[in-house]
Amino acid sequence: MQKALFGPAGNCDRFYAEGNKHSIEAFKWLEKNNIDAYEYQCGNGIRTKLETFKELGKEAKRYGISLSLHAPYYISLSGIEEEKRLKSLDYIKTSADAASALGADRIVIHTGSASKISRDEALSLAKDTMLRALDMPIDKSITLCLETMGKKNQLGTLDEVIELCSIDKRLAPCVDFGHLNARDAGGVFVTFDDYRRVFDLIGSKLGEEKAKYLHCHFSKIEYTSQGEKKHLTFEDNIFGPAFEPLCEAIAKEGLCPRIICESAGTQADDALMMKNCYNSYLEKI
Repeated sequence: MQKALFGPAGNCDRFYAEGNKHSIEAFKWLEKNNIDAYEYQCGNGIRTKLETFKELGKEAKRYGISLSLHAPYYISLSGIEEEKRLKSLDYIKTSADAASALGADRIVIHTGSASKISRDEALSLAKDTMLRALDMPIDKSITLCLETMGKKNQLGTLDEVIELCSIDKRLAPCVDFGHLNARDAGGVFVTFDDYRRVFDLIGSKLGEEKAKYLHCHFSKIEYTSQGEKKHLTFEDNIFGPAFEPLCEAIAKEGLCPRIICESAGTQADDALMMKNCYNSYLEKI
């Protein structure tokens, strides 16, 4: 039986508190903690050598950890300065090469800004950037996951991401439930049906496979009227969103997403909390 996978974005505070010093140790630690996925963080740039990525990949494979890679945050698919926008192609290519060496099957890419131009113009630029990216010689086994974003002035509503992903089968959404909740000032994900609607929409627009194996980010996020402010931990009981209805939805609907937890410092512990919650719903089915 295929099941959902859960894991952290990078290494949590407890990982280092227990004496670990390098990500090469992360995969044995994750397996020991009953965690089965990991997203390697390159938000500030690809600074690791390809040979090191290969060594990390061997360790991940040894311990059965599924891998993804987060591309640099400064990628902007919709940048209005063409030179800077097209520079993002280099960052996407470098990220894909790193993911290939790592043995990751997907990379996560931020979509960009929509603050100085209309959303339609931003979406058009983003489509052009991604069409150019798809023409580059990158490993075709790697899925390029375009992330939903948390601030209102960013490109990256669920509908925008779905439209972007519709241009090629190698593209898929990365649905960040915390981001979507924050950009609409909360209350978006409260019930089983709130989460199920996301998977249903993706299935209807991009195909059932894209919905079933969706790449997801999850964390509780503090927000303002303009959207995302900062990531929190599962101890938060003010901002949300709640993870329990998500676990119920994917268990009851037979979905197999990979859910990467981005809690602030407790991402592995909170990922395990989600996994245990999901398994408890499976036992009731």
